[in-house]
Amino acid sequence: MDYTTQMDAAKRGIITKEMKVVAKNENMEEEKLCKLIARGVVVIPANKNHMSLKPAGVGEGLKTKINVNLGISQDCPNLEKELDKVRVALEMKTDAIMDLSNYGKTEHLRKQVIEMSTAMIGTVPMYDAIGFNDKELQDLTVDDFFRVVEKHGKDGVDFITVHAGMNLETAKVIKANPRLTNIVSRGGSLLFAWMELNKKENPFYEYYDRLLDICEKYDITISLGDACRPGCIDDSTDASQIKELITLGELTKRAWNKNVQVMVEGPGHMALNEIKANMLLEKKLCHGAPFYVLGPLVTDIAPGYDHITAAIGGAIAASSGADFLCYVTPAEHLRLPTIEDMKEGIIAFRIAAHAGDIAKGIKGARDWDNAMSKARADLDWETMFNLAIDGEKARRYRKESSPEHPETCTMCGKMCSARTMKKILNNENLDL
Repeated sequence: MDYTTQMDAAKRGIITKEMKVVAKNENMEEEKLCKLIARGVVVIPANKNHMSLKPAGVGEGLKTKINVNLGISQDCPNLEKELDKVRVALEMKTDAIMDLSNYGKTEHLRKQVIEMSTAMIGTVPMYDAIGFNDKELQDLTVDDFFRVVEKHGKDGVDFITVHAGMNLETAKVIKANPRLTNIVSRGGSLLFAWMELNKKENPFYEYYDRLLDICEKYDITISLGDACRPGCIDDSTDASQIKELITLGELTKRAWNKNVQVMVEGPGHMALNEIKANMLLEKKLCHGAPFYVLGPLVTDIAPGYDHITAAIGGAIAASSGADFLCYVTPAEHLRLPTIEDMKEGIIAFRIAAHAGDIAKGIKGARDWDNAMSKARADLDWETMFNLAIDGEKARRYRKESSPEHPETCTMCGKMCSARTMKKILNNENLDL
């Protein structure tokens, strides 16, 4: 191999096998994709040790991707249930899976997920630091933090979320500008606590080059985590969020100088009218690096329905330039999601991503919709079911309420507009 990472290859003008796959799936010329990767505006998260991976690209000019979160916790440590979620998520065509396990020894689950997953795999090494090292948070050393990162890289993780922008300067801004919900990022809050308890700089910021060396070794894509993402709409676009974003932009350039691929993570919770401006801010301050957003949730009053509040924001974010959407389930803020919760979240965010792609003018995005529209005009129900994003549900709904006339549905019956127009244009008797 004459290159260390996908970015290194792209800068040398080398078309990798991963680039060939992505270019074909995205209807893009290989040379164009290569140039986008060289600039850092597209990434292909593909760890050298993830052998089952079917590579996918994230970034400028590509289809908006979605991510599914799963993993064990202290209250719900059932590995088999999480592996079932992996299988279902892959069946439902998710683009990425993040193993966010935060209890005990996570290696066994992580390795199984990586072995079975054709989708890219992400983790947050900070979640694993306490269990992996068998230490309390305050007692973790700099070497302990990087030992976990190395382990995740060796296991085959394609991208890691690291809250490297949570430095001492950012911490001062947080303290000087009180928030309604403080820091809601789990990894960010743990690092903030470690810094406060030890009166030291964030190891991932202070020794950022050490992190880059590990990422280059395995070709791990860094997902620069937003520790200061807003946890409610009242906290969005505040001093803490913007201060950290500026730092993430600086860290992005440093990573590119070492040929390490970068994504930047974003909000969070945010009112509708702020989303477009935030997408523009990230792209400007982080030099066009792919933007990975959680939602954003556009209101805080709907526990049990946050897959909807987040999908609304996700569609607007995607249409305004976001490249990667982290799904949210109905269980957000309430409990660990079930498989059914996960299914609802995946569908909601596949819809949001596709709606964003239509708005962005992604090549071929409208073709799917046009095919569905033609099937509706033709009253071709079987084609409609096959094209539906959830054909099983569509088929079930129709079966549960059978019409008298099979070409129609029980809402309009013989007054169906599609039936009327089809018969009139074919010079047939309406027979109402």
